[in-house]
Amino acid sequence: MPNLVLNKYKNMPDVPKRTTLTNPSSELVTSKGDVTKSLILDAALYLAGRDGFEGITIGSIAQRMQMSKSGVYAHFESKENLQIEVIREYHRRFRHVVFEPALQTSRGLPRLKKMLELWTEQTISEVSTGCIYISGAFELDDRPGPVREELVLIVKTWRKTLVRAIEMAIDEGHLSAKTKPLDMLFAVYSFILGLQHDARFLKKMSSVEIARRHIKGILDLNKPVQS
Repeated sequence: MPNLVLNKYKNMPDVPKRTTLTNPSSELVTSKGDVTKSLILDAALYLAGRDGFEGITIGSIAQRMQMSKSGVYAHFESKENLQIEVIREYHRRFRHVVFEPALQTSRGLPRLKKMLELWTEQTISEVSTGCIYISGAFELDDRPGPVREELVLIVKTWRKTLVRAIEMAIDEGHLSAKTKPLDMLFAVYSFILGLQHDARFLKKMSSVEIARRHIKGILDLNKPVQS
């Protein structure tokens, strides 16, 4: 993926090329091998949403793609490599639909609000499949190893990006100087987790408006007091 060195957001992770959670990577692939790998990752992301990381195997991908196991193996060489690449691909797509569009808005609170709005919309769109950041955290929380480490790295990077967006809103005077970025991050993350849980597990779509209302509320609560 192209290196984004824009303002203070240069720490949003650089990961190998390709990216909506429809596939913007299709715009970048050029060779037959690239196309095949992109299609394999599409299938793997579907299986991850349906069956979790344990559902992502060389055999399950080969069956879904109607290709040989050796053909899938040639692109990834192991189940672990495949799972790691799925995490990276999910992140590329998440970055493409949430982070990059938010950079088009003015810095400070408008950018932070756009980032949270797009994240909420993405969470809603994933009610039927699940968010890898969230579902993966529960599935891999007690499974040490490279796959868990990759997911932790990417989740931490997204959290740092949100904290930096909050700090920029404070610097611009759009949020009070008394705003505690880590507290706000915890609150917003909790609302997104609650939305995912209630909408996906309990089938309570009323949680969408509840989450939106509370995210707006935490931003309004931290606006500077007008003298």
